[in-house]
Amino acid sequence: MAKKYKNKINKIRSFALSLIFIGFVIMYGAIFFRENQILVLIFMTLGLLCIIGSTVVYAWIGLLSTRAIQVVCPNCGKHTKVLGRVDMCMYCNEPLTLDPTLEGQEFNEAYNKKSK
Repeated sequence: MAKKYKNKINKIRSFALSLIFIGFVIMYGAIFFRENQILVLIFMTLGLLCIIGSTVVYAWIGLLSTRAIQVVCPNCGKHTKVLGRVDMCMYCNEPLTLDPTLEGQEFNEAYNKKSK
């Protein structure tokens, strides 16, 4: 079964959102160790670090998103942002490329990697 591709910006935003929920779950894990203050402190600190990490990732993708090239998707007609040589439409998952040599070729995320 082929791997389903998603837009890079949405992937990174989903990762940041999952970091928030992971942080909350870790913090709630401290409830089971109420008697041991050191373990509670460790769980709360790890949860807080996950949430801070999420904030950093959101800030990073926000800055990256402002520099992404905005194009009109030929399939759905909506404006979407493209990171790298190939990306997917945020709305309809249409493969998009900014490289004329890749037009008509099958979508592959490996085109974004710099290889020698």
